[in-house]
Amino acid sequence: MRDPAEDVFLADCPARLAIEIIADKWAVVVLFALSRRPCRHGELVDLIGGVSRKVLTQTLRRLQGYGLVERRAYAEAPPRVEYRLTALGTTLVEPIAALTDWARAHGEAVVNFQEATENGPAADA
Repeated sequence: MRDPAEDVFLADCPARLAIEIIADKWAVVVLFALSRRPCRHGELVDLIGGVSRKVLTQTLRRLQGYGLVERRAYAEAPPRVEYRLTALGTTLVEPIAALTDWARAHGEAVVNFQEATENGPAADA
């Protein structure tokens, strides 16, 4: 009998989709930022250090395409647009919190290991 854990490597396995979503450099950060409250594009740029407006727009569109983020435009002058998590997006808050907890607990050890090795992880590539 086949081990269900082996199925994560199959092309049509939902686990691969989840990994694809969170592997994007900015996706988890954007989802975490939106877990606190809906935000406008400029607020997200200010909140998330180092992301360009273009990359943020691409990330938001990708997350919208997965059904995780919703773009809400208000009929006002000047126009106002907010982004918020969908119900489906909210289901990722707990796993992201677990990753964040892991990073807080073990991030220093990873950095220390990288600094202790002469060539760092790029040498293995």
